[in-house]
Amino acid sequence: MATSTVSNINSNSTVGASADPAKTKAKAEGKVNVKRSKPRKLLIIVVALLLLAGAGTLAGLYFSGYFKLASADAVAAPSSAEPVYVALAPMTVNLRPNDVHSFLHVSVTLKVADAKAQIMVNQYLPEVTSRLLLVLSNRQSESLATAAEKAALATEALAVLKQPFGPGLPAVRISSVMFPVFMLQ
Repeated sequence: MATSTVSNINSNSTVGASADPAKTKAKAEGKVNVKRSKPRKLLIIVVALLLLAGAGTLAGLYFSGYFKLASADAVAAPSSAEPVYVALAPMTVNLRPNDVHSFLHVSVTLKVADAKAQIMVNQYLPEVTSRLLLVLSNRQSESLATAAEKAALATEALAVLKQPFGPGLPAVRISSVMFPVFMLQ
């Protein structure tokens, strides 16, 4: 009987007069923070899954050779079989007037022989741009309608660009002039 008296005293004792018996029972069973712990657990699971996905992606990239550095020789000098291109800024040029005022918006890419020629074109870029503008602005809109006329324009631009940029300088080794963008209005 002594044990039943102790258990009755423990079950009937409350901390405050306003304590709810249902809260006391839930607290004793450990179910008080059930509603707040679910979002926290979900957040932890989502963060863990994102970390695993990121680690898996990095591992895949690493093993596929994505992060391997190229050797110094390959970076310093591309092989002579690979083409070297120099893309110039797009240009808009007023064409020679006939009956209608028209202009040409063009983007020019030069195919050069090697890295030395690329450096030379970049060094003399204002001269290159000026020469191209003179060749392009010396045309009428009717003379640029067909593919053959555009090819003739590229040949003329190539001849002008192959000339040395100054006295005592070698000719630039440009093999072709291409027009990736060619809009005539």
